[in-house]
Amino acid sequence: MIPIFDGHNDALTRPDYTGFVSGRPGGDLDLPRMESGGLRGAIFAIFSPSPDERMEPLPRDDEVIEFEYAESVAQPEAAGYATAAAGRLAALASSGHLRLVENVAQLDECAVSGPPAAILHLEGAEAIDTELEALDLWYAAGLRSLGPVWSRANAFAHGVPFISPSSPDTGPGLTAAGTRLVRRCAELGILVDVSHLNEAGFWDLARLESGPIVASHSAAHALCPTSRNLTDAQLDEIARTGGLVGIVFACPFLRADFAEDRDTPIELIAEHARYVADRIGTEHVALGSDFDGALIPAALGGAAGLPRLLDALREAGFSEDQLRDVAWGNWRRVLDAWWH
Repeated sequence: MIPIFDGHNDALTRPDYTGFVSGRPGGDLDLPRMESGGLRGAIFAIFSPSPDERMEPLPRDDEVIEFEYAESVAQPEAAGYATAAAGRLAALASSGHLRLVENVAQLDECAVSGPPAAILHLEGAEAIDTELEALDLWYAAGLRSLGPVWSRANAFAHGVPFISPSSPDTGPGLTAAGTRLVRRCAELGILVDVSHLNEAGFWDLARLESGPIVASHSAAHALCPTSRNLTDAQLDEIARTGGLVGIVFACPFLRADFAEDRDTPIELIAEHARYVADRIGTEHVALGSDFDGALIPAALGGAAGLPRLLDALREAGFSEDQLRDVAWGNWRRVLDAWWH
């Protein structure tokens, strides 16, 4: 079985995360399903929720679907929440159910044996103070991946709102603190993820030349014109830097109509992968599910269904060697580049 690495999940912050080891009746990801699906490594995200988040679209007179922009989260609240969630991953690692991976040698070992690899990721840097004093402590605790923003504004950058159809050009770019954050992450060896970052922030980050540009869980704007997806110009820049796009499995970001429809065919995931591969090369395509953080196609059925996705990618024209790169090798390459 081809080993699979997935670039984004939210399993640590689900209310039923305590069932992760034995298996959960709901959700997308747990240890039994990882084993069944060949998932040998994943980035485990920590997301601090916004207060009073509303999940219904705003009323509009046009054909645009828009959700209310999420409120900011204060650093002390985010730090407390994120620390507890990181403790959950540490407990899974200390009990031997996952391996908290901090370098590529460890990742390589997980591809073939032992517990699956887990990489600690902050989705939105609200838990980090603007002077970055907490960042070194997070690094010491195993943080190896960070997204400056979720889809809301914070002290570092401006996250894209959820709007479709819409350009990702939705606000200002990196703040001075955001620029310092990216540079310090590059110094330490923490991958910086541009998923949820707006277009101005994307180009600010690109100009810093800190490392390969990685969008851990995104898709092609040309196929689904939502603010969260990547334009052709952004895809070209990702290729120029040697980066990658982890193709998201979330139904709305795959569909031209932006619908929350669980009957979305998994072939749409393959279609986005094929588009990115044809545009910038297979070496820049990977997987970034958003398991347990978004509505996933019912035909996939969570992590256990990943072999079905590989079959869909085969049908879309990916060779066996290309599948190995999409499933594992491309993530390994960019992680190695950032972790130096």
